[in-house]
This record gives sequence, structure tokens and C-alpha cells, in this order.
Amino acid sequence: MRNRGTLFWSWADPTLHHRIHDETLEDGTVIDVQVRLSCTGATQMFLGIYGPSGMMLHEEAHQNLPGQTMTRALAWGVGKARKLASELRAPVTKSA
Repeated sequence: MRNRGTLFWSWADPTLHHRIHDETLEDGTVIDVQVRLSCTGATQMFLGIYGPSGMMLHEEAHQNLPGQTMTRALAWGVGKARKLASELRAPVTKSA
């Protein structure tokens, strides 16, 4: 189970039309990207990254992505989430 942060709960509105992309990466990290149309027609996006245990590692929300369709915003968000997740992974170092 994901431990959602306050950003997610302030962003969430199940009454709005939305699309979701959930993906579990090789190391168990989960990315959650959601896009929606606001009441005024603005494309909005939420991006969350969670560790294998469900611990929140990163969340961000974009309230307006001008000129972006939901499909394009979702694709951009998934790419950004994958990149952020790889940067958040602790590098494995070996001692000699």
C-alpha cells in the first residue's frame, strides 16, 4: 500500500475525468502518474514515486500544462517519473 503525501490528497478529485499510469520498476519502486482535465479544461498532472515498501519518495503536481493533451501529458509524466526514480535510487558502492 502506498503512503500518499498531503500533496496527493490535496490534488485528488475522483469526480474529474482522468487517466492513470501505474508501473512497478525492476527494483520494486512504483511510479504513479495521473492526468486529468480540470473543470475549466486545463490539463493537470500528478506524479508520485513510492519505494517497494510503499514509502513516498517524491510527489509533485502540475496544475496547468498549457497546450498539452492528456495523452501527451501522461507520456511526458511517465518519462519524467522514470528518470526521477532512477535518480532517487541509492547508488550501490563496493568497498575495496
